[in-house]
Amino acid sequence: MKLKPTEDRLLVKRLESEEKTAGGIIIPDTAKEKPMQGKVIAAGPGRKNDKGEIIPMSIKEGHIVLFAKWSGTEVKVGTDDLLVMKETDVLAIVE
Repeated sequence: MKLKPTEDRLLVKRLESEEKTAGGIIIPDTAKEKPMQGKVIAAGPGRKNDKGEIIPMSIKEGHIVLFAKWSGTEVKVGTDDLLVMKETDVLAIVE
């Protein structure tokens, strides 16, 4: 199955979080928090304004983004767990 986001939506793959603390303690999977960073896999064309003109997205494929912990809708594509979220759910682009 292939997904292509519509309007101002993004398809994001979460980046894995660190498995060790700074002190070297290994964190078990059950204690890990969901990462709040991800890589944009696909982006929609943009949203339409009141005149019907498309406003292009400022976030593009390949960007690493920071988003709120519970943002987006989780979907499973093959073996990948992805998020579909609106561009406004993204807090920042990581540079």
